[in-house]
Amino acid sequence: MTLTNRSRSDDRFVGASSPVASEVQLHTMSMDGGVMRMRRLTTGIPVPAGASVELRPGGLHIMFMGLKRQLRQGQRFPVTLQFERAGRITVNVAVQAVGSTGPKGAGHVGH
Repeated sequence: MTLTNRSRSDDRFVGASSPVASEVQLHTMSMDGGVMRMRRLTTGIPVPAGASVELRPGGLHIMFMGLKRQLRQGQRFPVTLQFERAGRITVNVAVQAVGSTGPKGAGHVGH
């Protein structure tokens, strides 16, 4: 998913929610000496004015915790993204295969 801030003011992606999970967390992933380290981001993700931030496997991403049902490839479900300035924006996401980086051109959110 790519978050694009088309405004003239910096913003921050601070959280998300979805009916398919009891909690949605913002995370980052990095490699440290060959060990994958995942860390929850409690202060959000900056989205500078006029810039884009990419969320993807192996980097910044959202983590669905406490799934309420099994998700199957091809299914779609809503996710409400929360920004400090832009407020709430609801998008529909498609479940991709494990290891997928997503279809080209999909998952673009702008405000």
